[in-house]
Amino acid sequence: MSGLAHQRLSQERKAWRKDHPFGYVAKPKTYADGSVDMLRWQCRIPGKNSTIWEGGLYPLELEFSKEYPAHPPVARFPAGFFHPNVYDNGKVCLSILNPEKAWQPSISVKQILIGVAELLLTPNNSDAAQDNAYRIFKKKDRSVYERMVRSQAQKYADENVQPL
Repeated sequence: MSGLAHQRLSQERKAWRKDHPFGYVAKPKTYADGSVDMLRWQCRIPGKNSTIWEGGLYPLELEFSKEYPAHPPVARFPAGFFHPNVYDNGKVCLSILNPEKAWQPSISVKQILIGVAELLLTPNNSDAAQDNAYRIFKKKDRSVYERMVRSQAQKYADENVQPL
């Protein structure tokens, strides 16, 4: 791993341990043999209370390249995750994760996870990634969209999510 990427990710890990939003999880992936992969972080984003996302603990993986922080990580939910700004393969479409839009090397893991959580609540109609979810969300009657999200919240409820 690049020295700069490793150094920055080590700093990110220390900063996360000291200060992170309640209920969120972010840590480098640990394999069965005990080795740690600093370029792959396993994260969990809790669904915000009093929203259709409430009750879910949504698994997200951050994949960092050796060029980090010059290049953003790829954020990925499990394949098939239902959201207008998440591709079918799970990749999150968010401006702060796009080097041609709003990525800045100063953006932290904490800011990324908060940004993804905000995207869950407020999809971006001008940057759809998943046609089916986009069409359902865009309809005036949101009951189908809300039902799909609530079903997903049950799927990813705390007791159904595999431990990290």
